[in-house]
Amino acid sequence: MAGLLLTAGLHRWLPRARSPTERHAAWEQQVIAGQLPLTADLLAACLASSGAPSAAVAAVGRSVGGPMGRRLGAISAELALGAPPELSWNRLGEEWPVLAPLGRCLVRTSISGAPPTGPLLGLAQAQRASTARAAHIRVRRAGVLATAPLGVCFLPAFILISVVPVVLGLTSAFARHT
Repeated sequence: MAGLLLTAGLHRWLPRARSPTERHAAWEQQVIAGQLPLTADLLAACLASSGAPSAAVAAVGRSVGGPMGRRLGAISAELALGAPPELSWNRLGEEWPVLAPLGRCLVRTSISGAPPTGPLLGLAQAQRASTARAAHIRVRRAGVLATAPLGVCFLPAFILISVVPVVLGLTSAFARHT
């Protein structure tokens, strides 16, 4: 019976095996999230130099490389062919949710005509702060998870070494006096 309960509990709480495609997609999402602040900074610098948006996006895509570079290369090609920037940036955010803040930022600036430098730098700073908070939370969680096995091991030992002898001594003393 205990084995069945343990098996059911482990099946519920252990992570499920993922396919190679799912693992690759998760890895790409993680890499893209890590490259997002640098990408926003570079885009802000390139667009502040009054270059063409498609050339700026292509230059940033080449310099960043990896999964982010491929996404930006596709956007650059669309923009060079005359696609509406709002459509391209919206689709980028829809296809890759981790890039949605970048897409929304660039859609807002392309619709309003405002220079994108300020919002892009703000996005980079916000993403760095978010990454730092997430790392801090993971570190705190690791500390809590590391103390749980210690508590499971040391609490029974503490009870057996300190509490049980005192209770047995008190019980035997009360038994002799009554």
